[in-house]
Amino acid sequence: MHVSHETIYKSLFIQSRGVLAKELQKHLRSGRPIRRNVHNNVTGQWRSQIKDAVSISERPAEAEDRVIPGHWEGDLLLGRGVTQIATVVERATRFTVLVQIDGRDMKSVTAGLSREMNLLPGQLRRSLTWDRGMELADHKTVARNTGLDVYFADPRSPWQRGTNETPPSGTADGGTPTNRLLRQYFPKGVSMKDLTQADLDVIAARLNSRPRKTLDFDTPADKLRALLR
Repeated sequence: MHVSHETIYKSLFIQSRGVLAKELQKHLRSGRPIRRNVHNNVTGQWRSQIKDAVSISERPAEAEDRVIPGHWEGDLLLGRGVTQIATVVERATRFTVLVQIDGRDMKSVTAGLSREMNLLPGQLRRSLTWDRGMELADHKTVARNTGLDVYFADPRSPWQRGTNETPPSGTADGGTPTNRLLRQYFPKGVSMKDLTQADLDVIAARLNSRPRKTLDFDTPADKLRALLR
């Protein structure tokens, strides 16, 4: 007989009345003591309208196919207080870029993305897909500064950016979302205020040199090099 991982998780949490013992929490990558049902959604969250936002439905088919590198998914990873970093993940290779930003405001996010994405070769700057958060309301400036075509996922549809963000039912390709992997380095409730770009570059390098099951246990860095040959 075979059971899914979700069944095992439910059994563990039911036996412990919904909360894992502290000695077990330290072994979890996410460090969450309370199990969040995978069918939970974000229905009811408010999002403002972003002017001239281009829908993900208009994104080139090559981005969906994960064959040609250069198509990215982006998000904010939040820390304690008003602290955060931007995470940007390449869809074909899971190569990750971490961006130090001073705030969640439009100006800070635009400046940070423009600075770090421009360090990449032009052939790796094809598109960027974001959620409907107002931090990327100045998407036209990001596009103009970097050459990236910016697309926006549909409201309440995190599975459309499953390489980056944790959707309700896992990722479409079976891989662990990058933001979840990053919680090993940046646990929830920890401030990101003092992190420098150099600090983030070190963490990104570790993640990019980590073998991934979804890449047949190749690393994102090696996969990217192979596709650029």
